[in-house]
Amino acid sequence: MLICVPEVLSKADVADFRRVMDGCAWEDGRSTAGAQSALGKRNEQLSADSEVARKLGHRVLSALSASPRFISAAIPLQIFPPLFNRYAAADDHHFGIHVDNAVRGDPLTGLRIRTDLSVTLFLSEPEEYDGGELVVEDLYGSHEIKLSAGDLVLYPASSLHLVTPVTRGTRVASFFWLQSMVRDAHARSLIFDLDTAIQALVERLGRDDPETVKLTGIYHNLIRTWAEV
Repeated sequence: MLICVPEVLSKADVADFRRVMDGCAWEDGRSTAGAQSALGKRNEQLSADSEVARKLGHRVLSALSASPRFISAAIPLQIFPPLFNRYAAADDHHFGIHVDNAVRGDPLTGLRIRTDLSVTLFLSEPEEYDGGELVVEDLYGSHEIKLSAGDLVLYPASSLHLVTPVTRGTRVASFFWLQSMVRDAHARSLIFDLDTAIQALVERLGRDDPETVKLTGIYHNLIRTWAEV
């Protein structure tokens, strides 16, 4: 399941994020990579334990909580504190093909999560840079993702993925992982499809329509069956 969520951050929010990050020191991005993925990782990150990264991360989490599409797709139980990276053409930045670590721990909070889903929140407009596509592989082939600033993409953390070399400009993004209440990816996909259909029916028939109410009950009962909390 690969799902794009538009306008998680407004353009004004993105501009403010970029203004704050432009005044920060950046470090080698390999500091948060596993042993294998570090071999192919070449980018920069804000220090994960910096005050700026934590404050911006809280703003991302607040925006996510206000995004019905994100909540519907992820059904999040725990979200890892968002991190921030940049890929610059001048430094030949890229990230080779890899799979994210199965478990992530945050040394500042003690939080440990199973990484069910990976998330990339784009903070650069596509025209600001060449290359830098996020490429995710699944059973149906390779998918190249390059979204507008403020949009994000969710994809299975178990997927092979990479970031192609940036050949012009700078690609800035937030990235993080989450543990879903619904561990099974297929079940989570079915729940998302059902919720999407229900919302379409609500638009046409209203929330009090008997069939809409019945389907909403089925939706919640499926979550009740599959949720781990």
